Amino acid sequence: MKVIVDTNILVSAVLKGREPEKVLLFIIAAADIEWIVSPEILNKYKEVLSRKKFGLPKNLLKHWFDILEKSIVIIDVDLKQNFKRDTKDAKFLECALAADADFLITGDNDFSEAKKIINTKIVSLSCFRDLFILEKYW
Repeated sequence: MKVIVDTNILVSAVLKGREPEKVLLFIIAAADIEWIVSPEILNKYKEVLSRKKFGLPKNLLKHWFDILEKSIVIIDVDLKQNFKRDTKDAKFLECALAADADFLITGDNDFSEAKKIINTKIVSLSCFRDLFILEKYW
């Protein structure tokens, strides 16, 4: 299974831990799940996590950057998708299309309109958790 993770989910995992972190760690540990990103998405992850407003210590940033480098699958995306609802989110749709991803995990309601554009299932973190993570892991 191929999943795309929106930046807001990663930020929640890093800042809050709890459910978002558990789900991401499950994705990383699952042999049958690939966390897919494009170089543009990886750059966005790093840029957002490095913002001064979050005040993340350098050792925590390094920890998460190391997790990303070891756990994600980077693909080249050579197509452009026009997503008028939120043009900065087009990179996630482009990646989903290029990877033929099964799921896009997001907390962003702007993606509700994208269901008409891609076949990838767009789900919330809790929906993904309920679909794939057994209670024994929770």
